[in-house]
Amino acid sequence: MKGALKVFNELKREGLIKDYAIGGAIAALKWTEPFFTQDLDIFIILEKPTDGSKLIVLTPIYEYLKSKGYEWKGHWIVIDGVPVDIFPADPLEREAVEGAEETEYEGVRTKVITPEYLIALFLRTGRKKDRIKIDLLLEQSRIDSKKLEKILSKYQLSEKFRIFKEKHDGV
Repeated sequence: MKGALKVFNELKREGLIKDYAIGGAIAALKWTEPFFTQDLDIFIILEKPTDGSKLIVLTPIYEYLKSKGYEWKGHWIVIDGVPVDIFPADPLEREAVEGAEETEYEGVRTKVITPEYLIALFLRTGRKKDRIKIDLLLEQSRIDSKKLEKILSKYQLSEKFRIFKEKHDGV
């Protein structure tokens, strides 16, 4: 994973992305006890297009990675043996990246999405494995409940969370 993080720091230095943060299960692992996951999810903020279009173009990033010898396996780019999913950030993800916690992994500076945003992202996706991660985050990490409420409200996820909590708490 260290090599993959170095690559994303390089993409940032080269100006191909504005910022990034680790999301998904790997991010949840910073806040919970270990569990298995097979890939590294990276949420990226791109520089604004200079031509005024709203089209998301990942070609320069993919070409750069390919020029470095990294190959695609299914929907992942494999960097130093680690399958990586790259997600251009939508508004919720962008806010999550901007508010991500700076940390270090084996001497490499990086950012990890905080538990409150992870809960919102997992709730929005809503898969069974994501609901399990929400349970883990709620049980094992410090959650700023006011921050979580604000995020859920802003992104119209409050009702979904209420239903999740009813099922989770057996109410």
